[in-house]
Amino acid sequence: MIDSSFEKQQDDPQAKFNRVHQGETLDFSELSPGLNKIMIGLGWDMIGFEADAPDLDASVFLLNKEGLTRQNEDFIYYNNMIALDGAIEHKGDNRTGAGDGDDENIVIDLDKIPFDIMKIQFVVSIYDAQTRGHSFLDVRNVFFRVVDSENKRELFRYFLDGELKANERGTALKVGYIFRDGDKWMFTAEGELIEDGLNRVATTYGMIIAG
Repeated sequence: MIDSSFEKQQDDPQAKFNRVHQGETLDFSELSPGLNKIMIGLGWDMIGFEADAPDLDASVFLLNKEGLTRQNEDFIYYNNMIALDGAIEHKGDNRTGAGDGDDENIVIDLDKIPFDIMKIQFVVSIYDAQTRGHSFLDVRNVFFRVVDSENKRELFRYFLDGELKANERGTALKVGYIFRDGDKWMFTAEGELIEDGLNRVATTYGMIIAG
């Protein structure tokens, strides 16, 4: 159910958005009855970079009831952009965060997700952060949003700056996950920082990372 955190605050510059906060769980069937196709948007702004800007990446892990990927193709990112015969499509990698609005998009057809996939995990990470000396302190105005692809209506937005500043060594963030609850799809905002980056997250989900 939608709780009071979605109430609009006139003195809040972000009040025009339906906001979700860390730890909250939302029911897609209440947000948009009959929802079957969604668009995920990730956006951010740089802080003071003219060259070698931090590169944020959106990734998706498809997890079974054991909380593991079934195969390599269950990891959707900039090098594996289409999965499940097009049911999930990553629209490409924006390396600078330049411009307004979304910097990366992922489209998901929930009706085409196999029944042995119980959770769709979303992760934001910094590419090659240790080598390039980047951290989440180098970006601001980071958000994750979910849009009903049929009518283009934004269902909610998760502003992430607070979570990203909580641990300056973190280079990956488990944003949240969509999960099955009977015949419904739900979303939980997680906001968990991971210090060892995307590789650490991937191995947690059963992926074997070379090198």
